[in-house]
Amino acid sequence: MRFMSYFHPIVWIILNGTIFTRIASFMTIPFLAIYLQNEFHASPLMIGMTLGIAQLCATFGGFTGGYLTDKFGRKFIILTTIFIWSAVFVGFAIVHVVLLFMFLNAINGLCRSFFEPATQALMLDFTEEKKRRRLFSVRYTAINIAAVIGPLCGVWISGLSSAKVPFLITGSMYAIYGLFLILVFNKYEVKPQKTIKKQTFMKMFKVILADQKLLYLLAGGMLVSLGYSQFDSTLPQYINVNIENGVKLYSVLITLNAVVVLALQLPIGIYSERISIMKSMIIGILFFAAGFCIFNFANAPWLFVVGMIIFTIGEIFAFPMMNALIEEIAPATQKATYLGASQFKNLGGFIGPVFGGWLLAHFESQLYVVMAGIFLLSLVFYRLAFLKKSIV
Repeated sequence: MRFMSYFHPIVWIILNGTIFTRIASFMTIPFLAIYLQNEFHASPLMIGMTLGIAQLCATFGGFTGGYLTDKFGRKFIILTTIFIWSAVFVGFAIVHVVLLFMFLNAINGLCRSFFEPATQALMLDFTEEKKRRRLFSVRYTAINIAAVIGPLCGVWISGLSSAKVPFLITGSMYAIYGLFLILVFNKYEVKPQKTIKKQTFMKMFKVILADQKLLYLLAGGMLVSLGYSQFDSTLPQYINVNIENGVKLYSVLITLNAVVVLALQLPIGIYSERISIMKSMIIGILFFAAGFCIFNFANAPWLFVVGMIIFTIGEIFAFPMMNALIEEIAPATQKATYLGASQFKNLGGFIGPVFGGWLLAHFESQLYVVMAGIFLLSLVFYRLAFLKKSIV
């Protein structure tokens, strides 16, 4: 009971909803490329464009979603987005033209960029400041629980039925969650946020651009995202070429990544609360760089396993703190706007696979050393942000 009373009931509801909806999305999103290849016979270029457009829309839609959340309220954006999102997944199962699928995936990216800042801002509204770092860690754990369960469910369901069925189930799960949230919002009052009514979108955008601390944090986050994107873009190709049964090894590494997160998130999260947010970020990025250096020189499966464990420890230290850093500097009336602006860091996730692919083709032996250097370069921008304001 004491554990459950640590957060407000609506925070626990959103956290459990995160597991529920992420399980739904993990049943389908990781398999979009295979689905497009098998069902649409799409070319690799078309598949890349279709998958990439979601990330691109999420990158630029996050700020808009955050701004609208602060302007119209968490409740309105969350409920509107969840039902549109539900329709998108149903649409994935129905459409038969790849361009329509691409359009739906663009909306998918926008929905995520609207929904994420809104739900995070809502949880922050109901969480004391001293508990917010723990909140980001617990939320990250919830996402990784879903990352273990979701893909397994997707493979199992697809094996028993049509490849379209997981999309229909995901759409249904989103709709069920939306209906449940209506009941939750009727029970718990979600008060409108105090905002500056005359603040237009362009004025708010100028405020964001003028905040150098935020820009430094976004630059650092973009470099981290660029490096991290290699995990599911160049790493499977690199392992497949250099290690026998590389596909099997990579599947083991994916599972290992999620298991290590679930096993170590709580102890590392408790430790990270005793140090500054910046120190936690620095430790995480150093582990990222060390893991990639091991990948670069690994010539046996066990070395990739060691590298993945080290890399994942970096992920546990760094990822929850990236949003915590943004939340620290955000004005009280612009939490969602700033969290939405944090989506700009995902631009690195859009650029990373292209840049990494080029390195893999021309400088394979130096690929992960270069990426380790990019991780370390991000520390320069985080340090500059720290110098602008003491983040504790």
